[in-house]
Amino acid sequence: MRQLFGTDGIRGKAGDYPLDRPTTFAVGVALAQWIGTNHLNPEVVLGMDTRESGPWIAEHVAGGLAQGGVRARSAGLISTPGLAFVTKTGPFAAGVMISASHNPFQDNGIKIFDHSGFKLPDQQEHTIEGYIFGWTGQGKPPSPQKLTVDEGLDQAYVEHLAGTMPDGLAGMTIVVDAANGAATHLGPALFERLGAKVDRIHCAPDGKNINLNCGALHVEGLRKRVLETGATLGVAFDGDADRAMFISQSGKLVDGDGVLLLCGRRLQATRGLKEVVSTVMSNLGLERALAQHGIGMVRTPVGDKYVLEEMIKRDALLGGEQSGHVIFREFATTGDGLLTALRVCEVMRTSGKDLDQLTAELEIYPQLLVNVRVKERRPLEDMATVKEEIRRMEAEFGNTGRVVVRFSGTEPLARVMVEGPKLDRVEHFAESIAAAIRSELG
Repeated sequence: MRQLFGTDGIRGKAGDYPLDRPTTFAVGVALAQWIGTNHLNPEVVLGMDTRESGPWIAEHVAGGLAQGGVRARSAGLISTPGLAFVTKTGPFAAGVMISASHNPFQDNGIKIFDHSGFKLPDQQEHTIEGYIFGWTGQGKPPSPQKLTVDEGLDQAYVEHLAGTMPDGLAGMTIVVDAANGAATHLGPALFERLGAKVDRIHCAPDGKNINLNCGALHVEGLRKRVLETGATLGVAFDGDADRAMFISQSGKLVDGDGVLLLCGRRLQATRGLKEVVSTVMSNLGLERALAQHGIGMVRTPVGDKYVLEEMIKRDALLGGEQSGHVIFREFATTGDGLLTALRVCEVMRTSGKDLDQLTAELEIYPQLLVNVRVKERRPLEDMATVKEEIRRMEAEFGNTGRVVVRFSGTEPLARVMVEGPKLDRVEHFAESIAAAIRSELG
């Protein structure tokens, strides 16, 4: 079992373990040890979002890398998928993204990519954890290293994305909510380069306002602006821009499930796509809508790296999560909000339809997610009252509903997702299962 790495890297409150100074320095030491002697003149690229803690964490990771004989180069402010692209296309043994994605500014995180641009498998993260504990056990003080940003690295990423949209975006008006995060400059620059008119909101980071009542988790402001201006669409990114949510001209929210449907149909027509990879959180309505077009859906645990692993296994072109992480394997090795926005715009232009028309057949089943703060984690099999509530729900809903109970990989939470045909019964069972978990683990 991994102790530091969750479903998306190491994450926590900046300054507290495991994102304190000694441990972040140890991450650099451990990564250098993991890289080992397999690379001549090894170098690692570092990137970050707009959190105020990003620079000192980067300097500590860089110092640890130097301790192990590995050079660090900084891409500065860049999205997570941008960092993955730079890692893959540059002379780098690995890449390190410093971000806590959609979390508030007090949190931060460390995500590691190998030289192919893929997030590390669980087993390799476990190996790096062993190296981290080996260094911290020695009790040596950290020695951070100052970094100078290589300004050209993010531009190569923008050029790559622009190259996937040769017909451009002329005639479209896009409202961009960058969540005061990594897409603040990249998003508007990309869309304007392709000829779109861009209306910016929440593109003024101050180190503390990332994701604050804005971005992919808070689309109310974006919806208001789209309705006020009559824009073609609105797109909201999260803090590190690896996910995107959309607002149609009528104000309708189009999440990752909607994107998988409209892009899945397009790829079926152009590339013969037969199946889509998603997670246990995707709505039952998506599965049924895809089935009407003869497209299968495979579910994985939550986490875009698990989606990608399954995509590679099945040689699948498209996968993603309801939360807005969507992977277009032809172009990227991870979920990419900017790339997703381009693909959505492409379908709109080639079909001549707007987002409302493209997602009209997606019937969303009532779905409720309840987060329960827990003091410990125990297998469901060991909690009789929880099992009984789940059994009652499954007996009532049959094949018209689902329940998913899982522990968060980044926070001390149990997440209860209930989905079914009637909202009142969904709410009833979500709360009854959550109450059972509270009595067992609260």
